[in-house]
Amino acid sequence: MTSVKPGKQLDKGISAPLHSLQKMFSVHLSKDLRKELGKRALEVRKEDTVKVVRGGFKGKTGKVARVNRRKIQAFIEKLSRKKSDGTEVLVPFRPSNLVLIDIYRKDGRRFKGKKIKEKEGKDVAATEKIGEKKKKAAETGKKGKDEAKKKK
Repeated sequence: MTSVKPGKQLDKGISAPLHSLQKMFSVHLSKDLRKELGKRALEVRKEDTVKVVRGGFKGKTGKVARVNRRKIQAFIEKLSRKKSDGTEVLVPFRPSNLVLIDIYRKDGRRFKGKKIKEKEGKDVAATEKIGEKKKKAAETGKKGKDEAKKKK
């Protein structure tokens, strides 16, 4: 049985490990992306293009500059405010207030080998980079863990 007390819920979120906080970063996809990927939501990452749907910056779009997993915040390029000393600071957004318009497609880990469409319409394997690394390792003579175990 879990607690329903707000204080305990807050503690649970604060002390949670980062890999479980990653689930809280899911952002709804735009209708176009939803049809293309066959999913309703994805976790927001750096280089994704998002649109703000709630708050003072409602309707603004931009690329995600960085993400703070500990505080569950996403920072968007060009959406900033001035501090009293005149310096510009990026405004933090909760992922629930964002919608993904375009995703960063060159991330090999994100789709784990599934084919995704590039903007030009070409299908590209998401794990191209990983395949290239394995080829280079084979050429240079480095052996993987499996091969090392077989020799013993």
